[in-house]
Amino acid sequence: MSSVWNTKFGPRRVRYDPPTLKEAIIAAQGLTDQLNEQIEIAASLMDLPEAEVRTEILKSAAPRKSAQIVLSAGRERTVGRTVIVERKPARRPLGAARNSLSHS
Repeated sequence: MSSVWNTKFGPRRVRYDPPTLKEAIIAAQGLTDQLNEQIEIAASLMDLPEAEVRTEILKSAAPRKSAQIVLSAGRERTVGRTVIVERKPARRPLGAARNSLSHS
């Protein structure tokens, strides 16, 4: 499909934003904790050499375990927000439903 096509509302285009290396690194970190596997995954996603991806991962690599220890040591319990989602049924006129039943 081309990036521009005509509809009854006029021409439409699809904007294509290729992923960035940072996004590929975040995706790889979400898939595995192993550094070498992260490098391999991110490199394959971006079609880049592993050496280039390795330097970017090492630049952005923060000591994740020490940050988790600091956060968990500071609080005894986690207080979360509760979100309640309610669905309201569609409102129908009651008279129309009763009239159709009584005429049958």
